[in-house]
Amino acid sequence: MKKLVLLVLTGLTCSGIIAQKKPLDGTVYDQWQSIGKTILSNNGKWIVYNINVQEGDDSLVVQATDQSWKKVIPRGYDARITGDSRTVVFSIKAQFKELRQARIKKKKPADMPRDSFALLNLGTDEVQKFPGLISYKGPKTQNEWVAGLLKNEPAKKPAYQSDKSKDSLQQVVDSLQYVINALKPRDGEGKDSITDYGKNNRLLLVNTISGAQRYFFNVSDYAFDKKGSRLLMVQTLSLKDTSRTARVILYQLKTGKTDTLLRGGNDFKNLTLSDEGDRIAFLAERDAKPKALQRFYKLWYYRQGMDSATVLVDTLTPNMPGGSTVSEFGKMSFSRTGRRLLFTTAPVKPPRDTTLVDIDKVNLDIWNYKDDYLQPYQLENQKRDQQRSDLAVYDFDASRMLQVGSRELPNVYEAPESDGTVFIAVTDTGRRVESQWMGRTRKDVYKIDIRNGRYVPVVQNLEGQIAASWCAPSGKYVLWYDSRQKNYFVFDGTMARNITGAIKVPLYDEENDVPDEPAPYGIMGWTEGDRSVLIYDRYDIWMVDPRGKALPVNLTKNGRQQQVTYRYIATDPEERYIRPGDKNLLHVFNNENKKAGFAVLENNRLDFSFFIPALFREQPFYFDSVTKAKDAAVYSYTRECYTQSPDLYVFADRKEAKLSAINPQQNAYNWGTAQLYHWTTFSGKAATGILYRPEDFDSTKKYPVILYFYEKLSDNLYRYMAPAPTPSRLNISFFVSRGYLVLTPDISYTIGHPANSAYDYIVSGAKDLTRHSWVDAARMGIQGQSWGGIQVAQLVTMTPLFAAAWAGAPVANMTSAYGGIRWKGGVNRQFQYEKTQSRIGATLWEKPELYIENSPLFHLPKVTTPLVIMANDNDGAVPWYQGIELFTGMRRLGKQVWMLNYNGEEHNLVQRKNRKDISVREQQFFDWLLKGAKPPRWLTEGVPAVDKGIRWGLEE
Repeated sequence: MKKLVLLVLTGLTCSGIIAQKKPLDGTVYDQWQSIGKTILSNNGKWIVYNINVQEGDDSLVVQATDQSWKKVIPRGYDARITGDSRTVVFSIKAQFKELRQARIKKKKPADMPRDSFALLNLGTDEVQKFPGLISYKGPKTQNEWVAGLLKNEPAKKPAYQSDKSKDSLQQVVDSLQYVINALKPRDGEGKDSITDYGKNNRLLLVNTISGAQRYFFNVSDYAFDKKGSRLLMVQTLSLKDTSRTARVILYQLKTGKTDTLLRGGNDFKNLTLSDEGDRIAFLAERDAKPKALQRFYKLWYYRQGMDSATVLVDTLTPNMPGGSTVSEFGKMSFSRTGRRLLFTTAPVKPPRDTTLVDIDKVNLDIWNYKDDYLQPYQLENQKRDQQRSDLAVYDFDASRMLQVGSRELPNVYEAPESDGTVFIAVTDTGRRVESQWMGRTRKDVYKIDIRNGRYVPVVQNLEGQIAASWCAPSGKYVLWYDSRQKNYFVFDGTMARNITGAIKVPLYDEENDVPDEPAPYGIMGWTEGDRSVLIYDRYDIWMVDPRGKALPVNLTKNGRQQQVTYRYIATDPEERYIRPGDKNLLHVFNNENKKAGFAVLENNRLDFSFFIPALFREQPFYFDSVTKAKDAAVYSYTRECYTQSPDLYVFADRKEAKLSAINPQQNAYNWGTAQLYHWTTFSGKAATGILYRPEDFDSTKKYPVILYFYEKLSDNLYRYMAPAPTPSRLNISFFVSRGYLVLTPDISYTIGHPANSAYDYIVSGAKDLTRHSWVDAARMGIQGQSWGGIQVAQLVTMTPLFAAAWAGAPVANMTSAYGGIRWKGGVNRQFQYEKTQSRIGATLWEKPELYIENSPLFHLPKVTTPLVIMANDNDGAVPWYQGIELFTGMRRLGKQVWMLNYNGEEHNLVQRKNRKDISVREQQFFDWLLKGAKPPRWLTEGVPAVDKGIRWGLEE
């Protein structure tokens, strides 16, 4: 017997108190809060987090984790805590109203209100503020040093005024003293540097322990070494005295000594220090004239003990590819010990042709069938490709440069624990055209050892997945997943072996319903010493021997039996290996009831006791934003459910404490409840969805219903849904608060028949709801966006059940969309239909009947449901002409249809003003057809183009 499944929550509950409360409206959006970035001090005694509003001024909360002290800083953000757990460093944003006014006045970026740089000693109340912030940085291993680059505001030089009470000689002395003070070198500038008032930046260096401060003037760039022992800076002088040039200086933080590494140059980039700070590299361009059409950078190097920096690599360096130079755009880094330097090279680009004036230039794109990528893709990525560079390595032990990457090997990454000796290269050269219909390419993989210059083939024509994080950190093993064989393989330098063949459960997506090979669930990581790799199946974690000598071991054991999924939560951003002896934190999710919790994997055994099972084992909540203190067993996380905002909690000493209490105003509004709902589809399949009901639900009343859908959504049972102006989807909390029921059905698809699959799950769910006396079967609507949008458009051609329908960015005609372009990325759409979400599984020429079957355009005469379409003219995913085809077809047939085109907007609305507008229109549309409200003018009369920008048609 079909029935509504209500979750009865005991113990920790997410149920609200039913009372007479007001419904949500559009005025509540802006100040609705959320928890932002969260950081814990290394000792676990302090926590810093943002409380953000949707529009307006956010705040930064600095708090003791034992709740003994708390300070709220208006508009604070981007915080860090120093390594000694004594000071929080952060930025303070300009007031929202000031920024808004500046935008209204169309001020230039340089004239916009600037942020401030700020410091606060933890446990105290005094905030030090420094206005004019451009950026701030600290050492990667955060210690007591921090630096903020500040804009020099135009100095107000006091005009010299004669004081008649002084004699003429004293006036002359005062005048000279004014000039002397104006020209006096500032601290840190050196003997040959003069402050340029009102034009250049100043760098403020602060020691957070002693409170000492020092300014360096005319600084354009700066960088710390990892441990914070040295500060590298570029000083640029822009005085009229051209004999004074820019320079690169090194400041010793412990001794206060300043060394000039290089004097003179036009531009300096990629300031790079080794972890120990004893080696330095940077790029410098020193020779070009101001209007030069070509600029050549050289790589400069300095090591502790040298008098100054010297050129390490330029166009004449041995092994530099012919016609290439050091690239200014690539990243640069030292290996862990500093014995090798990674940088990039690029072919020298010809100078821009200045002989043609703009009016004589031909603007032309030439499409060639032999091109690796279609022209729209090339144009979309033109800047990236112009700045593309290839990896090279300088080996200081061998005193030589080695070019590692190339146009044929464009993707090269370092094995992070190999000290810059082992690299993995992945290439799809020569096979890129097939991405047009495959959505991916076959790849060759190479292992590169720069010590002997060997490029060893690992696997050829791979159909599968490989990622930088998958390979062993030492570079000893290269790991990949083969989609055809559905197993993981490793290459150990001599041979490749299947290391998961003994695992008898699938390691790939068991619910895959697209016409392509299922993707793997991925890996948790490598254990210390590359002794094993931890691999996921749908539920469990397997320990696998890369040597293939020991059988795989299921570490979590019971996941599949209990339908529980275990996934690792990395809490150390610098973690290189997983250490079995550590308390490795796991997220636990029950796929049946959607409850979640935490567990610990320690010494290859699952432990639920560390986090107190009563609090954390399968609770009716969603946990997120998990953070751990570096040197203490202190954890922070957010916890939420549909009725409770995601507040911040801390767990320490086997106790949980709630730190935040955001959105107290929610208690004044009629909210809702969320429950799993089960039914059987027309084809006899078990179906699941979420049923949302108003908090003041009364079973003696009848309620209108909206069905919202996109693939599968039931895992979101315990997710909070803040009332917010929608980018195009249904704002569930808003509609539920206003007296609607909302059902979000999960959909499983049959290849080739996505429209019938959607009908099977969505319409059967709607029909099942009508069995209940509290559902108004005559007032049911549907809403979907993108893939959900096409299904809305399909369903109104398949059933008269719905009284109102709203389709965001729908495809109307698969036959015309098939060969089109996703303009955001510049790729062709064929792969979507043959391999991925659209699920046809064949070309247009092989099975044209399937494209017609699943295209609403060909079935429009059957439509009886009023439909609103959103199709924006800058949509980069679904070409807006698809909306036009749908609109003009229905209009031709005399159907009720409207189309909203937010000019210049994207697939999902970006601009908040547009989000607010569509939220109002969506409410008006459904209230009209599902509640009997009076329709607004944009629905009854429209808004003529002559009234564009004058009237919006929102009035009745």
